[in-house]
This record gives sequence, C-alpha cells and structure tokens, in this order.
Amino acid sequence: MVPGLLLLLATSALARDDGRYANSPLKPWFESLRSEYGLCCSDADGYVVADVDWESDKGHYRVHLDDEWVIVPDGAVIIEPNKIGRTMVWKHYLDGHPHVRCFMPGSMT
Repeated sequence: MVPGLLLLLATSALARDDGRYANSPLKPWFESLRSEYGLCCSDADGYVVADVDWESDKGHYRVHLDDEWVIVPDGAVIIEPNKIGRTMVWKHYLDGHPHVRCFMPGSMT
C-alpha cells in the first residue's frame, strides 16, 4: 500500500467529527475553549465524564481515563463558565498513557 494512502486512512479513522455537530448553537463556544496547553478543539473531540469518574480536592482534579486515575494539571482546567453543565475532558496520549489537555468540571449533580 502507498505510504500516503496509509496516512490518509489512519487520519480519517482518528477523526471524530463526522458533521453531527456542525449546526450546534454551542459549536463556536466549544471551538473557542482553551487551556494553557492550547485549544481544546471542539465538542466532537471532548468526552463527557460521569460524576463517578472524576474527583475534586481543594481545587485540584483527578479523572478516570482508560482504567487509570490521571491527575489533571492546573493549566488544563478551563475556568470559564460551563455552558453544558457536564464534566468534559480532552485527552491525548504520551508513552501509551492518557494525559489531560483540557478539563471542564461540571456540576456533580
């Protein structure tokens, strides 16, 4: 197989935005979210986190991702008001382990 075609197929498989969110009224807000690590991307790239899968202790957070508890770096926390009310995380991987790029705490209701 041609290497360029392989790269194109891999990139397509990793992309999560299939157009479902194109008309969402919150799309511009999601696309503007950023942490100290840069833009979080969009609502299609973030994951909703169940209340049992995140913790807060004295203003610091942990989140359960891929069977691991991951400490959320202070710089990854989005401090602007959460317009959807649900906890979301944007993750990436280093050395095969999940790390948090952006974290938006929810209401824990």
